[in-house]
Amino acid sequence: MATETVENYLKAIYTLSGESPAGEAAMSRIAAVVGVTTGTATSMVKKLAAAKLARYERFGGVRLTSKGSRAALDILRRHRLIETFLVHTLNLDWSVVHDEAERLEHAISPRVLEALDRHLGHPASDPHGDPIPHADGTVAEPASVPLAACAPGSACRLVRAMDQREDALNFLRRHGLEIGSELTVESVEPGAGTISVKSAKGSGVSLSEAAARRVLVQVQPKRHG
Repeated sequence: MATETVENYLKAIYTLSGESPAGEAAMSRIAAVVGVTTGTATSMVKKLAAAKLARYERFGGVRLTSKGSRAALDILRRHRLIETFLVHTLNLDWSVVHDEAERLEHAISPRVLEALDRHLGHPASDPHGDPIPHADGTVAEPASVPLAACAPGSACRLVRAMDQREDALNFLRRHGLEIGSELTVESVEPGAGTISVKSAKGSGVSLSEAAARRVLVQVQPKRHG
């Protein structure tokens, strides 16, 4: 199995499992993320299971083993440190670095990676708010909730953008919604499936419920007096 292919699958399974309430990745979602047919993904997952990197049962979801999770965290560490370098050192926009990091993450050596981490000052998260795994394979996930779960009137701080497609990130930035932005939930319209928010740096904007589920925030305590 080509190392790059294995790494792409492990990263996809880890990420999708983390987003799933059941803690496992659906085969159709793995195929969509990796960009292959479901049949091709199934064949690859069977190979990962044979290598003791994943657990898979027919018609069921996919989970990584401890060995597979460690490997996935290693590639995520590489990916997120590269994204951070591209934004903070090379001044690339946060909307374009995901694809660039996808190309570079498979080639960087452990020595260069650790030098990069030192150069960046050991950042805790990347430009999209994704936590950067530590060299020992641990990762700290800061407490946060989806914007879609916030009630009208909530004051929030944006801490993570899960949808890292270029157009989605450009949309957020145009409306003053970036990592660290303070915002207020102005209204929630369940019938229309929309949530209206206003950033301290931008005008009001409405997001679909699906888009709001992909934006993570920390709800700020209410001020009294």
